[in-house]
This record gives sequence, C-alpha cells and structure tokens, in this order.
Amino acid sequence: MTSKEDQFVTEYDDFKVVGLPYSQGQDKRQFTMYIFLPDAKDGLQSLLQKIDYTPEFFERHIPREMVEVGQFLIPKFNISFGFEVSDMLKEFGLVLPFNSTDGPISIHQKSFVEVNEEGIEAAPATLMMDSSARMARDKVDFVANHPFLFVIREDVSGVVLFMGKVIDPSVVE
Repeated sequence: MTSKEDQFVTEYDDFKVVGLPYSQGQDKRQFTMYIFLPDAKDGLQSLLQKIDYTPEFFERHIPREMVEVGQFLIPKFNISFGFEVSDMLKEFGLVLPFNSTDGPISIHQKSFVEVNEEGIEAAPATLMMDSSARMARDKVDFVANHPFLFVIREDVSGVVLFMGKVIDPSVVE
C-alpha cells in the first residue's frame, strides 16, 4: 500500500504509528488499523515489552493529526486464523447449544485480516498530542520494511479486536 495523501502518523522516540481508519457508513463505531513500526529493524521485541509494561499504551499512542508523508509504504499482507471453540465454551459453563437432540454442535471461529492497495478512507479526528510526541511539520516517512505490529481497534470504546505482527514484510504472496 502506497500513498501520497496525508496520513494519521505520529513519531515517538523509538517508533512511529500510522492509523488507517476504515470507512464506517452509518455505524457510530469507528474502526482503525494501527501499525506500530519500531525505528530499529530489530526493535519489535522491545516495542512489545513497552506495550506489556505501559498501562493504556494504545490510548496514549494513537495518531490524532493528519500529517504530510514523504515515503509511505506498507506491504500487502493477509493473515487468517481459525479454531474450533466448542470445548472452550463448555469449560466456561456454556452447555445449552451443545445439548441438542439433533446431535453434537460445534462452533468454529475464523478471523481474517488483509492489507492491499485498495486503500482506506480517512475519518475526521480531534487533535490531542501526547507530550512525548514530536511536533513534526516536515514530511514524515513511514516505510514498513522490517518487523512491525498491527492492531485493529474500535476507537469509541477502545476495544482491541485483533493484534498481530508481521515478521518478514519482504515476503510477497
């Protein structure tokens, strides 16, 4: 994914964050994919530790202002994951859907995330800068050519729906 358009990007001391809002239509919820890119090519583990040890990390590191970008490159990727959840639900005490006279019922969960050249529409945002964020007015480069973290979050509630990492962005499917 490349772009010459302004993007929601914020630079911090050792990483950058870009926010890619999803089109929302009539829905009041606001979904955004955030990509956390360490400055160091081997900095993902350090960034993950910072997230583990910092309360409200995501809320404090959300880009809230569109800035002019220079180089902007996010590799295409897709990730899917699926599993059978019936046994897990039974362990939590949910038995009703599994006591069917028609036979056993199984429930499967599948998640899919894809980033491609289609692009994402931007949504308006309120300006609120973290004191540790750099007030950059120059063009900001965001080139995800080394390991990074992505998070899909519903911004009204702050709920994180998906989180994953891309270890080798040079692999193209």
